[in-house]
Amino acid sequence: MTAAAGVSDPSCEFVRVCTLDDLPEVGAACADIDGRKVAIARDSFGDVHAFDDTCSHANVSLSEGEVDGTTIECWLHGSRFDMLTGAPTGLPATRPIAVHTVRLDGDDVLVAIHPGGTPPVAPPTAIH
Repeated sequence: MTAAAGVSDPSCEFVRVCTLDDLPEVGAACADIDGRKVAIARDSFGDVHAFDDTCSHANVSLSEGEVDGTTIECWLHGSRFDMLTGAPTGLPATRPIAVHTVRLDGDDVLVAIHPGGTPPVAPPTAIH
């Protein structure tokens, strides 16, 4: 997926990334937002999250991993991350991943692009 036009917001820019139909029922997909690889994931409760698509331990794509509850597990070494905060919840990863703010506009999934390209690490906004 490649993100297109943005939506105005005084604190950050929201970019349409995909539709809900583009996402698995439970799982993740990778999007390119202005050259930044971002995982867009739907958790086991139906909430949508966005976070950097690179594992902080092994530099591989997290969107290829498994989602369980609000956790994503890296497919390579099993590192686990909380999709709400980016905090590692299972070794071998010890560094968090950046999370991004998500909002829905109908069926469109919008992700915040923050000034300077540095999204907040916590707290993100999960949506139902």
